[in-house]
Amino acid sequence: MIVSSFRWRVPVRVAVDPACREIAEAHGISERLLSLLAARGVDSAAELTAFLAPAEEGLHDPALLPDAAPALARVAEAKARGERVLVYGDFDADGLTGLSILVIALRALGLDAAPYVPERLGDGHGLSLRAIDRAVDEGRTLIVTADCGTSSGPEIELARSRGIDVLVTDHHHAATWPGAAVAVVNPQRADSEYPERHLTGAGVAWKVAHLLFRELGEDHGEAGAWAGTRELPQAVRDLADLAIIGTVADVAPLLGENRAIARIGLEQLRTGARPGLAALVERAGLARDRLSADDIGFGIAPRINAAGRVGEAGRAARLLLATDRAEADELAAEIEKANLDRREITKVALAEARQKLGLEATGVVGATATDAAAAARHASDLPTALLVRGEWGVGIIGLIAGRLAEDHSRPAVVATTIDADAGTLRASCRSGGGINLAEALIACGDLLIRHGGHAAAAGFDIAGDRWPEFAERFLALASASSPKPQGPPELVVDLVLPADAVDFDLVRELRLLEPTGPGNPAPVVGMSGLKVVRVRPAKGGATQLVLRRTRDVLDAVAFRRPDLATMLHEGDRIDVIARASSRSFGGFESLQLEVIDVSAEGAQLEPRLATPPPATATATATG
Repeated sequence: MIVSSFRWRVPVRVAVDPACREIAEAHGISERLLSLLAARGVDSAAELTAFLAPAEEGLHDPALLPDAAPALARVAEAKARGERVLVYGDFDADGLTGLSILVIALRALGLDAAPYVPERLGDGHGLSLRAIDRAVDEGRTLIVTADCGTSSGPEIELARSRGIDVLVTDHHHAATWPGAAVAVVNPQRADSEYPERHLTGAGVAWKVAHLLFRELGEDHGEAGAWAGTRELPQAVRDLADLAIIGTVADVAPLLGENRAIARIGLEQLRTGARPGLAALVERAGLARDRLSADDIGFGIAPRINAAGRVGEAGRAARLLLATDRAEADELAAEIEKANLDRREITKVALAEARQKLGLEATGVVGATATDAAAAARHASDLPTALLVRGEWGVGIIGLIAGRLAEDHSRPAVVATTIDADAGTLRASCRSGGGINLAEALIACGDLLIRHGGHAAAAGFDIAGDRWPEFAERFLALASASSPKPQGPPELVVDLVLPADAVDFDLVRELRLLEPTGPGNPAPVVGMSGLKVVRVRPAKGGATQLVLRRTRDVLDAVAFRRPDLATMLHEGDRIDVIARASSRSFGGFESLQLEVIDVSAEGAQLEPRLATPPPATATATATG
C-alpha cells in the first residue's frame, strides 16, 4: 500500500497584477513562474522589480543600523590613536565568519586586530572573562564582538571598569541591552529602524565592514550620504564570501537583503580567491563554479562548525584568515577529519537521544523503521516539544536538537552536563518552526543561569535540579504557541504539472529563484502520470527510482526515504512531489528528480491532461 508521509497543499490560482505581467514579459518570465512568484508574495510591480534587480540594489545603507554612528566614531578613534583591538566571535559558522570579516576589515584599515575564538566549555556563550583578561594582558583597549555580546551586560561592565570599551555587533534577541557598551549594532533592537531585521551575525559584521570602509577607507571621499548600492567597494564585495556562509549556516530567510548578500557572496565564493575557503571547497568535493546555497549549508558550514564541535574552533578561524594556500590545505585536512569524527559521534548520540525519547522505532523520516502509516500515527502521539537530557559532548547537542526538530516538525531541546560538581547543564534548542525560542527562553529566564539566541535556534545554561520545572514550562509555552499537530505534516507544492511538462525549460526557469533557502525555498513540483520502472535502496537511507512517463523515463532519488524501497513496486502508478534539476555526465544532459513524497496516482493530485514537452527538451532515456 502506498502511503504518503505528507498532506499535499496544491497551489490555488492567484490574481496577477497586470503591471507584473508586463515586467515578466520584458524579462522573458513565463506565466507559470509569474504565478509561482505571486503565490510567494512577489505580487506587485515594485516587489517583482526588486526581485529581478541586480543584487547590489537589494542592499541598504549601513548608516541606518542602530548605533552605527557611535560604532564608527569609536573605530575611528581607535585608528587615530593606534589602539590594539580584540575581535571576539562566537564559535559557530556564523560567529567565525563574522569574526573573520571584522578582523580582515579592521586590519585593512590599519588597526592591530587580533581574533579571539572562545571554547565551548572554557568560555561558553557570550563575551567571556578569559577574553577580557587577555585584552588586559595584551594592552587591547577595544573589544569588538561578532554574533554575540547582546546578553553580556555584566561582562561588558567589567571590561569597562578595567579600561576596555566593548563594541557589540550581533543579531540575537535579548530582554535588555547592555548599556555599558559603546555601541550595540543589532537590527533586532526595539528602537531599530534598519529595513532588514533578519541579518545574521556575519551579515551584521559585513554591513559594519561596509560602513567602516566607506567612511574610513582610502576611498572615502564620498563619505556621508548613501552614494548608491551599485558602488559597493571592492573590499566589501571581497568579504561577501564569508557573509554568505554565516547567512546560510544560521538559517536566515533568503529574502530581501539576505538574498542580496547571498547572491553577491556566491559570485565571490565561486572565484576561489580566499585560500581557506578554496581549500575547504576542494576537501568537500564541491564544484566551485557551480556552488549553491545548499552546498554551503550541507558541505561548507558543517565543516566550519565541526572544528569547534570536535576540538578547537580556532582552527576554523585560522583557516578563514589564512593567506597562504599551503597553510590552508593543512588546516582544511584537520577540519575534514574533525568533520568525519563529528558525524560518527553525532550518529551514536542521536540514536541514544531517540531511545530516551522512545523514538527508536517510530518510522519517521530518518529513523530505522519503514512503515510511514505507523510514523504518522506515532507523530500524533508525541508531545508538542521534545526535551531530552543525556551525557553528550556539548559540541553536538545542537546537531541532535536540529535533527529531532527537523524529523518531527516540533521544537527540540537537548541538554548535557557541563559541570558535574555543580550539577550544571547546557542545552541547545531548535524550533522546528513551532515556537520563537528567543521569546520562550526570556519567559523562562528566572529558571536559567544564562541564555541567548534567536527565533529558530537558541541555548542556555541551567542548574540540573531546575530542569524538570523548565521542561514543564517550556512544554506549556510550546503548546500555546503551536498546538499539537494532528496527522502527517503539510507539504506546500509550488506547481502541479503532468509529468511530460517537466523539461529543461522549466529547470532553467526555476533557477531564477536561486539562491534558495529559508523564506525562499527551492520550488517543489507535483507531477502526475508516472509509472515505477525500477526501485532499489541506496546508501545513506536513500531510495533510487526510474520512473516512466509518456515518451521516456526519468532518474529519481529520494534522500532519507528508505521506506520507499519497500513501499513501491515495479508497475505502480504514482504521483510525486519532487525538485527538478538537470545533470551532465559524459557530455549528455539529463533531467533528474529529487523525490520528497509519493502517492498513489490521483490520491492527492487531480489528474492533469498530459502536455507533451518540446522536442528539444526530452530527458535521457535509461532502463
